Amino acid sequence: MAALEEEYTLSAVPLGCGPDGLLGVEPSDKTDQFLVTDSGRTVILYKVSDQKPLGSWSVKQGQIITCPAVCNFQTGEYIVVHDNKVLRLWNNEDINLDKVFKATLSAEVYRIHSIQGTEPLVLFKEGAVRGLEALLAEPQQKIESIISDEEVIKWTKVFMVFRHPVLIFITEKHGNYFAYVQRFNSRVLSKYTLLLGQDKKSVIQSFTASLDRKFISLKSLSFDGCIYDTLIPIHPNDSEKSQNQKVVRSLLLKTVVSGNARNGVALTVLDQDHVAVLGPPLPASKECLSIWNTKFQTLQISKELPQGTSGQLWYYGENLFMLHGKFLTVIPYKCEVSSLAGALGKLKHNQDPDAHTLPHFVNWETSQGHGLGSQNSEPSKRMLRRRKFEASVQPEVPSATQLLSTIKKDSEKHIEVELRKFLAIKQTPDFHTIIGDIVIGLLERCKTEPLFYPQNSLMQLIQMHVLSYSLCPGLMEVALDKADVQTLQLCLRQFPDIPEAVTCACLKFFLSIGDDSLQETDVNMESVSDCGDAVRDEKMKEQTEILQNGFNSEEYNCHNCDKESSEKPQDTTEKTTSCPVIPKRAALLNAILRSAYSETFLLPHLKDIPAQHITLFLQYLYFLYLKCSENATMTLPGIHPPTLNQIMDWICLLLDANFTVVVMIPEAKKLLLSLYKFVKSQICICSELNKIEVSFRELQKLNQEKNNRELYSIEVLELF
Repeated sequence: MAALEEEYTLSAVPLGCGPDGLLGVEPSDKTDQFLVTDSGRTVILYKVSDQKPLGSWSVKQGQIITCPAVCNFQTGEYIVVHDNKVLRLWNNEDINLDKVFKATLSAEVYRIHSIQGTEPLVLFKEGAVRGLEALLAEPQQKIESIISDEEVIKWTKVFMVFRHPVLIFITEKHGNYFAYVQRFNSRVLSKYTLLLGQDKKSVIQSFTASLDRKFISLKSLSFDGCIYDTLIPIHPNDSEKSQNQKVVRSLLLKTVVSGNARNGVALTVLDQDHVAVLGPPLPASKECLSIWNTKFQTLQISKELPQGTSGQLWYYGENLFMLHGKFLTVIPYKCEVSSLAGALGKLKHNQDPDAHTLPHFVNWETSQGHGLGSQNSEPSKRMLRRRKFEASVQPEVPSATQLLSTIKKDSEKHIEVELRKFLAIKQTPDFHTIIGDIVIGLLERCKTEPLFYPQNSLMQLIQMHVLSYSLCPGLMEVALDKADVQTLQLCLRQFPDIPEAVTCACLKFFLSIGDDSLQETDVNMESVSDCGDAVRDEKMKEQTEILQNGFNSEEYNCHNCDKESSEKPQDTTEKTTSCPVIPKRAALLNAILRSAYSETFLLPHLKDIPAQHITLFLQYLYFLYLKCSENATMTLPGIHPPTLNQIMDWICLLLDANFTVVVMIPEAKKLLLSLYKFVKSQICICSELNKIEVSFRELQKLNQEKNNRELYSIEVLELF
């Protein structure tokens, strides 16, 4: 179920008077503030909740802004490009753009992307991409041409995948469309041809995209009024990296706008199951804003826009931005978790009917600066006094309903404070389901607001020891997207029902994340003890004796083992066996080892892990086995370390799933030989134990005949 609330005008000043409407609406580094770039000479900073501008900057007469202004989240500065090549940097204190920092570039800029977690990226019209810092260090550097002649960029977007940016841009040439995906962690650029099906020359009017696990889900609104979906891999196979692969689009929604609409058409993804569409539903009708459920292919709600639009649509948080007539308009929206009842409009609601128009339970002392208040219209002084009175009589401890309402609109810090109050109250019998609903509420907002991620609040909820994976599905996936190893480690330790696919995804992430990133992360180290220390510096012969649990093949040679196993190998002195991973990575891998799994369901996913990561994990498991062998109890030091059985089970799983791959890697040769010798020695031990099993039984019988023994006796037992 989806809802569109009453719209309100953000600015009384007409905008988008040029032929291209607005150039863009981009978030600032402050909550509830947005940079609006007109298609002429002006950039305006708005605070949405106050419905007023906080600052305005313009370029000189004769100059023209050619791409949207963005905020550098690392420095708080604003960046804009005018006249295609002139880059300007400024902050809130600057007044005149002509006097701020200026850099003239050697090529024309198409777009600047800026998101949390990375430096701004500059996309040039020829397809090349540069980081802002490298560009400012040498503005006149040569910019290579990536796309072919007559190929024009139509749309672009950037995502964060495992803490690394991934940029996609779409080009068009003679009615053919191409997708380029640039991964900055591996510096790999992949090109894909978009196959449009039978109508091979169909004009695509709007693009939007979202992440779908290993793919970018590219949605397009075509001239025929239908929405199509195309899955583009984020990490292609080695054979695909340098080739122009072809991807086929599939029909997602049919005829959502009139097929004759040439202008005023736009598309954007709201969440996993909802899209917003701007355009006339019928040839003779006025333009409408509609929300569609893509999962059940149903129209959820539609709003007529009689003054027309520029065919542009932006969304941030729970607000849609557009030009309605000549004025920038904000329309708040809500999308609930997709269900069949909700898609058909038959979902029962227990909330207050005016919940969309009046925020309840406002705490004015803690909400200053968070933009609380009705976004539908400017409230009267009497209404403000009444709301302030309501806030003063509310109890200090929020109810579950109040907390869920707070989660939808307040800042991370305020949510954390209110959550701490709520968790301090006496628990009710349905406490675990309430906690699950709170987590789902936080995750829904994380999906709609990329900048929102309340890690501290999620950690508080997990540490209540009432959650499971089934109660809060999607939590670990969001933590993986945010590269939150602390939350993932906690989930692995506490959730008993994690799917094997998620466990394997965590393993791949723990093995791939860089040591430098891990050093900056807070990880629970209880399960790790002396990981950085080397196992005793000793010869291979002594290690073999330990592996054989006291059995010395030189004293008693086993006919089941080759003679080589009892002989000293050529490389008699092996280098000190040290932990192959840093302590923090060891703690994360220990969490994987202790998690529950089904061998049948885990094996297929283990085959997707890169061979070098499999080798590293096997080396770590072998190191743990040597540590276990150092004491008679065959256990590891530390609090809740992995057991010997868990270590051995994982070694077997990894070899079963990846042996044919690992055996071809030169780096894994010594490791496999060590494991091979270990297995042979264990077979010898089992063989000898089986031989003396009968003798042990006889000893057990003798031990039971205690009554026949005197106070002192000497017994001689002969074992054959």
